[in-house]
Amino acid sequence: MAFVESVTDEAATGDTAALYSEVRSAMGYVPNYARAFGLRPDVYRAWQQLNGLIRNAGDLRRYELATLAAARKLRSSYCSLAHGKILAEKFFDAGTVAALPQALGGEDAAVMNLAEKVVDDATSVTAEDIDRLRGFGLNDTEILNVILAAAARCFFSKTLDALGVLPDGRFQQLEPTLRDAMTVGRPIESGS
Repeated sequence: MAFVESVTDEAATGDTAALYSEVRSAMGYVPNYARAFGLRPDVYRAWQQLNGLIRNAGDLRRYELATLAAARKLRSSYCSLAHGKILAEKFFDAGTVAALPQALGGEDAAVMNLAEKVVDDATSVTAEDIDRLRGFGLNDTEILNVILAAAARCFFSKTLDALGVLPDGRFQQLEPTLRDAMTVGRPIESGS
């Protein structure tokens, strides 16, 4: 699954066993990303806290758009698939998500463009980029939330990809157009 050995269910104790139990209860299985953090569940807990603060601070749709834009720019299949799936379940149809950001205009496209710039070269972000979002009615806290979502995604996506973690085989069940558009880096694991 990954370039480093993960803690197996049988060998999991303490915080690792608690982490596996929590995600198994929530999702019905232990996803590969949780196993990747099995050696450092304390870091995963810190990530959960940080990501929760960012995600819950504002508009979920905007957070998901920024996160997806960042994940795709990072070529993180795992995060693109996960957040593309959320967008397709809660906000758009699968075809629209597959065509993002071109399928949207206005504020949504501006949010995604800013998130991509943060990932690609944060020093390229200009006052005009920020003013563009202000022009759509976003206040400075909402703009900061877009930047935080993109910057935080760098940590999680890069960790998974540097460890060689493949997206869970369950992503094979996504609508093919969405699945194919969101598989931008490592392939989905087979056999699950």
